[in-house]
Amino acid sequence: MKSLFDKISFECSRNVTQSYSTSFSSAVKMLAPSIRQDIYNIYGFVRFADEIVDSFHEYNKEELFALFETNLELALKHKISLNPILNSFQHTVSKYNIPNELIDAFMKSMKLDLTKTEYNSQEEYNEYIFGSADVVGLMCLKVFVKGDEAKYEELKNSAMRLGSAFQKVNFLRDLKADFEGLNRTYFPNTDLNKLDEVSKLKIVEEIEADFKAGYEGIVDLPLEAKFGVYTAYCYYKKLLSKLKKTPSSEIKNSRIRVSDYQKYGLFAKCYLSYKLNII
Repeated sequence: MKSLFDKISFECSRNVTQSYSTSFSSAVKMLAPSIRQDIYNIYGFVRFADEIVDSFHEYNKEELFALFETNLELALKHKISLNPILNSFQHTVSKYNIPNELIDAFMKSMKLDLTKTEYNSQEEYNEYIFGSADVVGLMCLKVFVKGDEAKYEELKNSAMRLGSAFQKVNFLRDLKADFEGLNRTYFPNTDLNKLDEVSKLKIVEEIEADFKAGYEGIVDLPLEAKFGVYTAYCYYKKLLSKLKKTPSSEIKNSRIRVSDYQKYGLFAKCYLSYKLNII
């Protein structure tokens, strides 16, 4: 039965989210049950594409990505895939009418990671961020507003800015892994071999501006989504705060993280703010 296969597919997407990102999966659990699975479905798709270009070094990444791209096209066309992650994703795409241009932009940015190692202009950087992060925020927003196009247009810019903020925090946190392990540099006009406090603070200020714009949209999100998105926002804000306080030399040589103890305290504060209607 197709319903049984769909159930198994949904479980795969949920397991991928919980296995790859404990912090994000904790935030997803704060979403209403009515939309939770669809965010798992989006994350599973995004994570698998990212894994191909970032992790499978002993395999032919170009061939794997091309196969994934072909299977994605077939899944969207036929509304089924024997790849459980793509089967879950196509279900959410169809359910919420997620535009193909968002998916195409995401795949374009992921494909760049196969060959491009640095971004020398703001235009290149912005285009990559749009495809790798902004459109993911827009996919999630489609789920959050449940077909309310007026609400989608109202919150569109904030969703994109929040997606940008999350991605840029990841870039700053993962400087060492990206630069040394993957030979990639995303921040334009920044020499990571000579990253100093001035350069770091410029990046942090840019991210803080994105967070500010993103928060304005969180306030107006539907109740089913507000707490979960706010939780993710608080987590990434905390991570950025730690990065801001960490010397640039240390950021280049280690991966900064939020401890489990800090996460628990952070989630408790988020819940209290939500219940007191502070957001």
